Amino acid sequence: MPSVRLLAAFLFAAASVAASFPAVAQAPIPTVRVRGVIEQVDSKSLTVKDRSGEVVTLVRPADMNVSEVIPLTMADIKPNSYVGAGATPQPDGTQRAVEVLVFPEAARGTGEGFSPWDYMPNGTMTNATVAALAEAPSSTLGGQKMVLRYKGGEQTVIVPPGTPIVTFKPGNADQAALVVPGAKVIVIAQVKDGKPTAMRMLVGRNGFTPPM
Repeated sequence: MPSVRLLAAFLFAAASVAASFPAVAQAPIPTVRVRGVIEQVDSKSLTVKDRSGEVVTLVRPADMNVSEVIPLTMADIKPNSYVGAGATPQPDGTQRAVEVLVFPEAARGTGEGFSPWDYMPNGTMTNATVAALAEAPSSTLGGQKMVLRYKGGEQTVIVPPGTPIVTFKPGNADQAALVVPGAKVIVIAQVKDGKPTAMRMLVGRNGFTPPM
């Protein structure tokens, strides 16, 4: 996986190209996810130590969106839940979940489909509706089997025991308690006005690690 430094360089290059060519400028500005721990924070900036060990400092806009990530259990997933399952492909064609995000109802439809996931090599992400739930065959990984259906297809995802399952809720009103040194975060960043800028943050309370 590319380092934070390389990803930041990519963002700067993409922003420069967009600024140079009006036709390209109409395309969305690329984003990067920084996963790590807050080292320093003030009202205008945010310094995060990425899981690779690199340190990146980002502009912290006053309107940065903050969401608190909250642990759930498999019992919270029901038929018709809308979920995002980060997984790795298995030889039998199923996906082995390494985390499951249960979207709030207001976020139903977010990123619907099946796509690569940058969390790990060969990672996949399925954002879809739970069409069926069952016990996973004992011949596989145990746990639960989810059939996830999205426009144009479906995936069978095995959720082994112990897989992190989470949801999120708005956290802007509680930033003073959430956005603090030591908090574990995922920051979605863009280059804005020539500077790496935090656009959105997912954060765990009291040391909880967002697994996405």
